Amino acid sequence: MDRTCNYVIVGGGLEGLAIAWTLAARGETDVLVLEKETICSGMTGKSSGVVRAHYGNKSLAAMAWYGVGVFEQATELFGDDMAFNQCGYVVGVEEKNLNALRKNVAMMQGVGVDVELIGHDKMAELWPGLRLDDFAGFAYEPRGGRGEAYMAGMAYAAAGRREGVKIRQSTKVAELLQGTNSSVIGVRLANGDEILAGTVILATGPWAPELTQPLGFDLDVRAQRAQLVLIDQGEPTPVVPVLSDLAGLSYLCREPNGELLVGNSDHQAPQFIDPDNYVNRADDSTFEKIVEKMTHRIPHMPDPRITSSYVGAYDVTPDFNPIIGPAPVEGLFLATGFSGHGFKIAPAVGHLVADLVTKGVSAMPNVDAHDFRYSRFSENDPLTSENPYIGAGEMR
Repeated sequence: MDRTCNYVIVGGGLEGLAIAWTLAARGETDVLVLEKETICSGMTGKSSGVVRAHYGNKSLAAMAWYGVGVFEQATELFGDDMAFNQCGYVVGVEEKNLNALRKNVAMMQGVGVDVELIGHDKMAELWPGLRLDDFAGFAYEPRGGRGEAYMAGMAYAAAGRREGVKIRQSTKVAELLQGTNSSVIGVRLANGDEILAGTVILATGPWAPELTQPLGFDLDVRAQRAQLVLIDQGEPTPVVPVLSDLAGLSYLCREPNGELLVGNSDHQAPQFIDPDNYVNRADDSTFEKIVEKMTHRIPHMPDPRITSSYVGAYDVTPDFNPIIGPAPVEGLFLATGFSGHGFKIAPAVGHLVADLVTKGVSAMPNVDAHDFRYSRFSENDPLTSENPYIGAGEMR
């Protein structure tokens, strides 16, 4: 064997790197990250980087709120601000979802999230020129905003290396090795090298099933097409909060150059793709929908035009929430299926995974690790919102 280490993390994206740094920061320095290309070159680089704690599930809200604290302290912790822009975050809903909004805000406040209900006057101050008449109410997180997932991942990588983490790039894992009792004991690389490990942590997003399939259990994680469009309004957008528009089922983020990034919040008819072979451009029907939604929501843009688009892939599970926990095969730990939540909860994922693989339990406040177990699907116990938004697809 080439070597043996305590922890092999397969996948050098943000989640894998956050896990690696957290383990190393706790003294678990025998950590090796294996990335098939270059770190953060997969779906991490396609993230829209929204920072928000607005969820209908306590565990996810608490994890996202933990993430806000880490992003706020990023310079102190990592020597890198991760490009975090604390511009705020707002959810706007129609009348049919106003009761759910109130209940979700109360739940989030109960786990410590800084969030409040605001009215149309306050919203008009936060985002001038926005059409508001079809909204019934808003939830505002002043400490939310935007970050850069690529920069966050690189910051975790640099900090992890300083703590002793080893990262091997252009190192594809071809197979998970099994011992005589079928437990996972390491990995075999594409070049034939083998590495033994006390624990293998699989953090490969939509690529995870190709490694678990030979082990004899089903990992229902698929790559869902996520199309993002950039719009120049004709003059730079002022600093405004990220908007989750649950009336129009879209989200709007101000880019550092003043353009708007517009994404889709309607997941009721998902498109699934091959994450290694897809068109990296929004399709014509998406352009048409975005134009219609934007002319409705911001009716007085001076000279709007689409400047570019790109496509990523959410690694989605059947309930659109992550799997974080032991696999049904000993020696393997799963951290996959983040379904678009990965960036904002990545700091908490590092914390939770480090707890579970070193101690078997986690004491993260208001986070129930049981929520994210692999077996919840076979148990017909999906992780869902306590107060879902009608017609808003899988918004969590």
